[in-house]
Amino acid sequence: MTELDAMERKILRELARHGRISNVALADRVGLSPSACLRRVQELERSGVIRGYRVVTDPERMGRGLAAYVMVGLSSHTKAAQEGFERAMAIAPEVVECHNIAGAFEYLLRVETADLADYKRFHTEVLGTQSHVRAITSYIVMDSSKDERAA
Repeated sequence: MTELDAMERKILRELARHGRISNVALADRVGLSPSACLRRVQELERSGVIRGYRVVTDPERMGRGLAAYVMVGLSSHTKAAQEGFERAMAIAPEVVECHNIAGAFEYLLRVETADLADYKRFHTEVLGTQSHVRAITSYIVMDSSKDERAA
């Protein structure tokens, strides 16, 4: 585990908000010289604290206006059942997150589809065809007052 100092946390906060910020602008915002700022960012990348940069898209404009969190319970808790389920979710384009969790269910999915009819198709034709799925509970997102993934 990397111990982060206050300056590194400040740099990471700025990069999380503005991933395309120039080094000069970042340095100005955090109060460092551009060369010192660049060294710190490169060290955060090298150490694996910064794993990458990505584009945040608008789900509505991408034809994925409906988001659902889906709890999935498996009937078999074998390694083969889990690996099979995870492989199926990895190739399902609607599944944007798949987490193996502790608790009453084995998996928590974030699913994005065009609309409710498209989600029903996913529920029936993708989740409903997995042999070890015993329970599916869906939570449809109506609105998001906070979503730091989409900052």
